[in-house]
Amino acid sequence: MNDQIQDFIHYLVVERGLAKNTIDSYERDLKKYAQYLEHVEQLKSFNEVTRLHIVNFLKYLSDQQKSSKTIARHVASTRSFHQFLLREKAADTDPSVHIDTPQLERKLPKVLNAEEVEALLNVFDTSTPFGIRDKAMLELLYATGIRVSELVNLNIDDAHLTMGFIRCIGKGNKERIVPIGRLATEAIEEYLQHSRSVLTKQKEQDKALFVNHHGRRLTRQGFWKILKKLASEAKIEKELTPHTLRHSFATHLLENGADLRAVQEMLGHADISTTQIYTHVTKARLKDVYNQFHPRA
Repeated sequence: MNDQIQDFIHYLVVERGLAKNTIDSYERDLKKYAQYLEHVEQLKSFNEVTRLHIVNFLKYLSDQQKSSKTIARHVASTRSFHQFLLREKAADTDPSVHIDTPQLERKLPKVLNAEEVEALLNVFDTSTPFGIRDKAMLELLYATGIRVSELVNLNIDDAHLTMGFIRCIGKGNKERIVPIGRLATEAIEEYLQHSRSVLTKQKEQDKALFVNHHGRRLTRQGFWKILKKLASEAKIEKELTPHTLRHSFATHLLENGADLRAVQEMLGHADISTTQIYTHVTKARLKDVYNQFHPRA
């Protein structure tokens, strides 16, 4: 069974060009699925799987108190895998055809208000190379709404500062061009002129735009630690994750009258329904303002 999972993972890497995190997620889900089929259902091959086996597996996940989001991800992984097996003639049927995806609870993303963003973007000690770098990274995140994985994978030649845009590679290996504002441009220029060469110790072999104290490409985990420290220094009490600035970017654009399609393009969403969640955020915030300030609310 594991050989077929590895064939599928190879297909995702080579033909689909999916991001490493997505591929890792598929692999974890499918290994758990195979383990269940072998040890609970006593199956020796994926060709023996029926719809009932998949239903039982989803019930097994539910009994383990897995969230509807996790179960929906397992359904998607299982469905893609069985479609692959059928297409490759490694199975006679696709037992996942009529499996329903559980209804997802759509939680509104947490966002910072304008004052909190301002506090976060003014907390840096720009007398140090690290402070200059951190300001450039957060200014860029809030200016563009790019994902943290996209931020740390940027190379120097992806930043076209004179033209006012960056080029990034998003999910599914899709390239997109995102405009950046004056403040983010100035912060990146400052970083390139006065900070990056100090952090790389004048070794310019690495193409990475943002580097760590070893002069190598900054990781997602490294950025996460930096953000937690900055949030504490800015006295932001809300839970702050790397995605919060992306959510705040989209929400603030829509609150100020931006076109939904333009925001979708900048975020790199394949489906506009994903972007529409931010319109619910702006409505929720309007309601909060109304309740707070209307004398008869």
